Amino acid sequence: MKLTREEKAERKRAEKLARETAERRRAEKFMKAAIRQARAAEKAGEVPIGAVIVMDGKVVARAHNLRETKRLATAHAEIIAIEKACRKIKDWRLSGAEMFVTLEPCPMCAGAIANARISSLYFGAYERKCGACGSVHNVLESTGQNSNVSVAGGVLEEECSALVKSFFENKRNKMP
Repeated sequence: MKLTREEKAERKRAEKLARETAERRRAEKFMKAAIRQARAAEKAGEVPIGAVIVMDGKVVARAHNLRETKRLATAHAEIIAIEKACRKIKDWRLSGAEMFVTLEPCPMCAGAIANARISSLYFGAYERKCGACGSVHNVLESTGQNSNVSVAGGVLEEECSALVKSFFENKRNKMP
């Protein structure tokens, strides 16, 4: 049976929607793993930001902020996750890797993501003060980078944003 032009167009739309739905579910699955890391950070008294790095559909590194614990300005979830992934695969190049992080990366972390050759970045909440992946700066799209990182923001945005907001509200309420 031959399909009409309209039937072919409808089939294409349905196939596209199915692909987008599957991609969204996959991104949400890994973002939930990053959210679990963010909750671990919060329990440790850290700003609740979590990250996971995925290669070939498997999580190869998990991390959360440890700036207060380690007393290091660079102990961001993204940096720690990149270091763990590099050690695990025994290479500094994370080509083909995807990073899922609960908050839009800062300039330092965005630069590290590009330098590690991570292929895709998914983040949850937008960082309106110093976000470096589109909100304030766009480090990953600036000229001179040796890699091409695809970026998708807003994955489980409400849940990710609520974690950070409630953390700082609780901190403010505890202040004398």
